[in-house]
Parts: sequence; C-alpha cells; structure tokens
Amino acid sequence: MAGISTPSGPSASPLGQAWGYGIILGFGFLFALGMVVTTWVLKRYNGEVQTSEMFNTAGRTVKSGLVASAVVSSWTWAATLLQSSSVAYRYGVSGPFWYASGATVQILLFATVAIELKRRAPHAHTFLETVRARYGTLTHFAFIAFGLFTNILVTAMLLTGGSAVVSSLTGVPTAAACFLLPLGVIIYTMFGGIKATFLTDYVHTVILLLIILTFAFTTYATGSALGSPRAVYDLLTEAAASNPVDGNAGGSYLTMKSKEGATFFVINIIGNFGTVFCDNGYYNKAIAASPVHALPGYIMGGLSWFAIPWLCATTMGLAALALEKTAAFPTYPNPMDAQSVSAGLVLPYAAVAILGSGGAVATLLIVFMAVTSAFSAQLIAVSSIFTYDIYATYINPDATGKRLIYISHSAVATFGLIMAGFSTGLYYAGVSMGYLYLLMGVIISSAVLPATFTLMWKGQNRWAATLSPILGLCCGLTAWLVTTSKLYDGVISIETSGANNPMLAGNVVALLSPAIFIPLLTYGLGADDYDWVSMKQIRLGNDSDVGAPTNMDPEAAASRPQTLSAEDEAAEQAKLLRASKIAKSTTAALTVILLVLWPMPLYGTGYVFSLKFFSGWVVVGIIWLMFSTLAVGVYPLWEGRHSLKHTFTSIWKDLSGRRSEALAGKPVVSVGRTEDLTIHEKDGDEKSG
Repeated sequence: MAGISTPSGPSASPLGQAWGYGIILGFGFLFALGMVVTTWVLKRYNGEVQTSEMFNTAGRTVKSGLVASAVVSSWTWAATLLQSSSVAYRYGVSGPFWYASGATVQILLFATVAIELKRRAPHAHTFLETVRARYGTLTHFAFIAFGLFTNILVTAMLLTGGSAVVSSLTGVPTAAACFLLPLGVIIYTMFGGIKATFLTDYVHTVILLLIILTFAFTTYATGSALGSPRAVYDLLTEAAASNPVDGNAGGSYLTMKSKEGATFFVINIIGNFGTVFCDNGYYNKAIAASPVHALPGYIMGGLSWFAIPWLCATTMGLAALALEKTAAFPTYPNPMDAQSVSAGLVLPYAAVAILGSGGAVATLLIVFMAVTSAFSAQLIAVSSIFTYDIYATYINPDATGKRLIYISHSAVATFGLIMAGFSTGLYYAGVSMGYLYLLMGVIISSAVLPATFTLMWKGQNRWAATLSPILGLCCGLTAWLVTTSKLYDGVISIETSGANNPMLAGNVVALLSPAIFIPLLTYGLGADDYDWVSMKQIRLGNDSDVGAPTNMDPEAAASRPQTLSAEDEAAEQAKLLRASKIAKSTTAALTVILLVLWPMPLYGTGYVFSLKFFSGWVVVGIIWLMFSTLAVGVYPLWEGRHSLKHTFTSIWKDLSGRRSEALAGKPVVSVGRTEDLTIHEKDGDEKSG
C-alpha cells in the first residue's frame, strides 16, 4: 500500500517518506540511546548491575504506579487504537464500549492470578516454570507452545497493523516498516531488559494519553471540522438516516443495541482472555512487581486502560463516520472500503480529516508508541521463555549469569528478526491485523482455563493440564472452519473465514471446551491433591559471575532484599494472602459492573442516545482518561520521588565534582537491609528513602 488508498486508486500520502523513516528510525534510536544512558546511570548511581535476574525480573522491586503504566502500555497494542476505531466505524457507540469492557476485565481478573503466582512461586522467572514444577516436562512443552503461539500472534498484529498505518500515512513500503519498526526496540530491550520496558512504557504511555486527549478536545470542543458533541451527533444521525446499520436499534449509530457489535464483544472478550492469561509478558510484570504492589498495579492499570480504547474510538471512529462525506476526508467522495477498515485505517483517516497533516503526524506517533512498547514486552516474554524454560532447563542447567544474559540477548534479536519476516509474509498473503485479532482466540484460548487452574486449583491433574489445551485447539479450529464452510457454501477464504459468525463459533468452542475436558480427565484419571511445595523450590538464577550491586539506591534495596528471613517470608506471605482475598472480591465486582450493570440495561432497552446523553457519554470518557493520565503519568513520579531525588542528586554531585571527592575518601556502599537505609558519604550522612 503506497499511500492512503481509496477504491478508485491510491492518493498521495499526507506525509512524505522522510516523515516515516524519520519517526521509525529517529525515535527508535532515540529510545535506544535513552535506554543505554539510563542503564549506565542506574549502574553508576543506583548500583544496578545487569544480572540475569535484573534483566528478566527487574529485581522484583517495581512499584504499583510503574506496574500500572507498564500494563497500560503493554495492553495498548496497535489494535487497541486501530481495531477499536474500526468497530466504532462499523457499529457506532457500542463498538468502543464493547472493545474496552471486553478487554479490561481480563487485566482485572489477572490481578488475582498475579497474586497467586507471587504466593505460590516467589522465585519464578516465568509462569511456565510453575507448570513444569507442578506437572513435569510433557505439560511444560505443551504450555511453551501455547505461550509462543500467543507471542507470535500478538507481535504479528503489532507489526501488520503498525506497518499498514505507517505505509498509508507516509508511503514507506510496508515490508520496510515491518523490518524497521522492531529495530530500535530490539536495541533498547537488549540493553535494559525488562526494566527498559517499564521505563520506556512509561514514556510511551504519557505521550499516547496526551495525543488521545488532543484528538478528543479537537473533535468535541475546539476543532473547525466538528468542534462539539452536537456537531458529531447531528452528522451521525444523518449518516444513520441515509445508511442505517443492519442489526442496530433503529439503524442508529447512537445505540448500545447492536447485533454485530454484541457478536464482536463475545469474540473480543474470549480472544483477550487468551492474550492475557497465555502471554508470559503479563506474568513477567507480575513477577517484577514488588509483592505489595502487584495487586494495586494491575487494578489501577486495568481501570486506566479502559478509557484509552473507549475514548479514542468514540472520538476517531465516530469522527470518521461524521466526516466521511466531507471534502476533508481522505477518501472523499468515496466511502472507506472494507479492506481499509480491516487494515485499521479508520483512525489515521479521521486524524487527517480533523487535524490535517498534524493529525497524520500525531497518528504516526501514537501508533509507533503502541507498537514499540507492546513489542518490547513481547521480546522480554519470549526471551525469558528461551532463557529459563528451554536453555536453563533442558540445555545447560548449570548456566551462570553471563551465559543467561547472552541467551536472553540472542533470543531478543532472533525473535525480533523472525517476526519482521513473518509479518512481511502475512502482508503479502493479504492477512490483516483485523483478521489476526479475531483469530487469536481460536488459536490460544483453549489454554486459559488449564493455565488458571494450575495456580488456582490443587485438584487438576497433569493429563487435564496437558491434553485439554490441545483438544480445545482442535475443537476450536474445527468449529471455525466447519461454520465457515456451512455458511458460505464450502468456500473457505480469508474473507469468509474472517467473518464474525465463523470466528464467534471458533472462539467460543476454543475457550469453553476445556471446561468439559478438564473435569473428565481430572476425575476420570484421578484428581491431584497438590501441596504447592515444588513451586516454591524454583531457584533464582546463578549470577555469581556477574557481580553484585554496591551503591544501590536505598529505597530499591529496602523494598526487596535479596534474601528473606523465615519471619519476613511469613509476613510477606500473609500480605499476599490478604491481597489475594481482596483481589478476588474486587475484580469480581468490577467485572460485573463493566460487563452487566453498565451496558446491559442500555442494550436490552434498545435506547438510542439523546444529544444530552451522548454529550455526557463523551464527557465521562474525557474525565476518565484524565484520571488515567494522573494514575499512570503522575503517580509513578510521586511514588519514585525518593529514587529520583537520589539519582539526580548523585548526578549533580558528579558534575560538580563533589561525588568524586566523596568516593576518594570512602566508597558509597549499601549498608544492609533496613526500612530506612542510610548512604554514608565523606561530607556527611544523607538520608534517602
């Protein structure tokens, strides 16, 4: 796709190729350079040595604000912005809400699993290690396969969606975008490990939120193209009158009652269970979180994320509908074709219509941020699987820290390059981001229940854990293809198999069939009575050859000591048990609110929004996103204020020569484990933390 294309042929891209290459390569290497500098600063001033444990777990000290920011960033894929806008364009106001609610509950429910993981396996590096500890090698390999399926599908969606937008806005060839987008991410992830993903996730999230707020205020308050909820409302009413939506109440775009929208909701919620509960990246973040910060981090992250697709799609998807028949819209006088909608081009078209070339640049930035931040999480997820679940388990169990870091780096680079090639192949095969998004549940959802029961139910035996995902996958694929064949007279193609009804059948069967297989295999072959002991015996990596931190930031050192006494460990387990109880009740309540109490009355009554109701709907979305900005943009800075003060003070002393004088007299050292450590320096005692 050489430019923004219309049914009648391609038109000039709103930005030149220089913009595309400049943002992809420029920002990519800027973040890479920033991460190299940050890694050096953390080593020099905070004593953080890049051990294998630090590379993959960030020392298990990450606080709730940064966890929330990382969850938001990792869950904000290209699809979050592009697919949500596409479903808004297709189904109206219901699409953004179904997308947001159908993908938020998984993060909220995962908070419970995250706490259980930290309780059951405090030294685990991946979720898959707990599978092996409980069930053995055969089950371990089965879950490695599903974990890698998840990472491959998610990464393919990121690169196919991101490259399509880059190509449409700048004219950069899609194949070039597929290879260049991962380049900077590979570099900074190799240097900084999972900490790089946390820190860059924070920066990406803040930029993303500010741009979405800019889109919203331009569309609903200040812009000349629309500029108010009334303008959008009136144009949507006109659009429904001339082209009513089949299956929507009154044919309106302004109703939650949408037959196809509800079908998408079911597909969405099932598919996203797979991409959270089977993605090692989310377990990585749970493992990296400080024990007391995992629960608030995931709850805060889930609620903050909800506003992103909801407001972004309510703004950009509806703006595309409203402006499609105006000269400002890129495809005018033609409507968007189905291929462009599936490729995720609704958002960039709307951005160009409301902000011109500035909208194209803003879209390019947010898509770049979404793709690269989520991609870095996928790199770490795959890297940790290859390092700990394959290499350190089956190839070299005695590997030391330097070797483990080398394997981690190699896995990051190899997976990134393989996925660039694979995504390019998908593009030439005509497989779009939208198709992959609907398909992912069919492929991976059958592992959700057995994975959850691994940490939540002591009765599931190893045959149920091993066979139910495989049998569920077979059933899901069969249901998907048979439904396609029956509905389309034996024609199975990308177009027919990507329709809602076949995808719905495959997704539902894949997720729910293990609910039959698990009890049959468990009780038919004898239920387990697992005691959880083997999970606690998972050992830390051997980093004796890498070195230990010396002048570690006191706050970080105090938050998570390397070893715990029996008394401290018991206290930590008690806190985690309490957090587990809170997580179960809180996440259950929030799930009911988002899936039932809020949307179902609007769906059941078939209510068509009035102007006042629509205006309130938009205002709530804007206010929610502002709170999200405070939660994941401002709060992490406040939470880490002592660490930031320590680091910047040390840098200032270094620049002014005071630190070198102090070091000449007495080295800065960590003084042990205490809740209020002190850094002893020659020019006086300075408290921090």
